[in-house]
Amino acid sequence: MSQREKDFYLRYYVGHKGKFGHEFLEFEVRPDGRLRYVNNSKYKNDTMIRKECVLNKAVVQEMMRIIEDSEVMKEDDKLWPPPDRVGRQELEIVFDDQHISFTTAKIGSLIDVTKSRDPEGLRNFYYLVQDIKCMIFSLISLHFKIKPI
Repeated sequence: MSQREKDFYLRYYVGHKGKFGHEFLEFEVRPDGRLRYVNNSKYKNDTMIRKECVLNKAVVQEMMRIIEDSEVMKEDDKLWPPPDRVGRQELEIVFDDQHISFTTAKIGSLIDVTKSRDPEGLRNFYYLVQDIKCMIFSLISLHFKIKPI
C-alpha cells in the first residue's frame, strides 16, 4: 500500500429526520480498503441494512482518481445551501495531505444547484457524489445482491 493510499479516507452521509424517524444512507471507505455501508429507512417498517466488505487496491485507486479528476478538493462550502428540514448531506475526504469536510442541504436536482450562490462549486460536489454513490451501489450489489435505494 502506497503512502497515498494510506492517507485516503472517504465518508458520505445523506439523511433527514421525518415522520418515519431518522432515515439516512451512509458509507465510508477506510485507508485499508474497508467499505462500510448503512441504509436506514423506516418506510413500511423497513429495517436497517448494514454491509461491510474489503475493496481491492485497484478499486480504491479508481475512487481516488475520480475524486482527483473532480477537483472537489479545491471547493469551499461556505456559499452552499445550509442543511434544512428537508435534510443534509456530508462529504468528508482525506486525500494525500488534504482533509475536506462539506455539509450542505439535500440536492433534489440540478435546478437546486443552479439556484445556489456557488453553482460551479456545488455542481462539482453534486456530480462527484453521483459518481461515488453509483460506484458504491454497484459494489454493494455485486457483493451482496441487494437493491440500495
